[in-house]
Amino acid sequence: MSKYEQVKQELLTDKKTWLITGVAGFIGSNLLETLLKLNQTVVGLDNFATGFQHNLDEVKSLVSAEQWEGFTFIEGDIRQLTDCSKACQGVDYVLHQAALGSVPRSIADPIATNETNISGFLNMLVAARDAQVASFTYAASSSTYGDHPALPKVEDAIGNPLSPYAVTKYVNELYADVFSRTYGFNTIGLRYFNIFAKRQTPDGAYAAVIPKWTAAMIAGDEVFINGDGDTSRDFNFIENAVQANILAATANDEAKNQVYNVAVGGRTTLNTLFSALREHLIANGVSYTQDPVYRDFRAGDVRHSQADISKIQNALGYEPQFDIIQGIKKAMPWYVNDIIANT
Repeated sequence: MSKYEQVKQELLTDKKTWLITGVAGFIGSNLLETLLKLNQTVVGLDNFATGFQHNLDEVKSLVSAEQWEGFTFIEGDIRQLTDCSKACQGVDYVLHQAALGSVPRSIADPIATNETNISGFLNMLVAARDAQVASFTYAASSSTYGDHPALPKVEDAIGNPLSPYAVTKYVNELYADVFSRTYGFNTIGLRYFNIFAKRQTPDGAYAAVIPKWTAAMIAGDEVFINGDGDTSRDFNFIENAVQANILAATANDEAKNQVYNVAVGGRTTLNTLFSALREHLIANGVSYTQDPVYRDFRAGDVRHSQADISKIQNALGYEPQFDIIQGIKKAMPWYVNDIIANT
């Protein structure tokens, strides 16, 4: 039995109270779904800046009535310390997912990104410390590696940040380290690499590439690739990230006050991704015959990204269950049904 399966079995008979910030987002709502199915008690905090009520509604439809009763939602903002303090009361484990994501959004509005990702993060640290929660796990980012050229990316070797978003996520790590040294409040940061999943919106200027391209293909629109298509990413299916969060939250003290890569450890070019999406759309009854349209590279983008996951494997027992093709295969029916239903 894997470490993750072992932990899930233990949780089924040991109810804890979890706080998920950003609970109405695609990562937060997937965490919510898993924890409720494990019969846990969950408090969710969200201001709906990037999350959606329909994500919560979908989770409600997928769990039992009794499990849903274990969920308490607080509409609030991590930029308000009072909201953070209210949400942390009586909580065992914090999973801090709330943030303003997207490199282009941060370039367009660095002040908003800073207020949410740094001031909001600090509020959550203070509130969780004061509430004496048992563990604090936060969403870090692979953008922290910046211009460091080495592949695969190893946690202790980072470069210069290439966007305001990357700056904010690095500052999160610095604050977490200071809270450990100053207050003895230890945390775990999870450097996410290009997570994709159901409930990831294809809409808006800052939509992630997989849902955005999938929606364009379904609509018969052009798909734009920034650059030559050889840019590569370590695409990571949501269930791997959920596993990492649960293992991190329940880890022993020796594994805390660390950051860990959360990825598959692979590398997929945008050209390969385009072909894979088109192939799995065909398998779901959607034909797309157009070629992609290439345009200029996007400011702030890293050319290549691939994670070394040995640290999280050794310290937390993490084992990714889905590679990119397995993840696309599992996610595609949801993308197709949701996108078609909303057009």
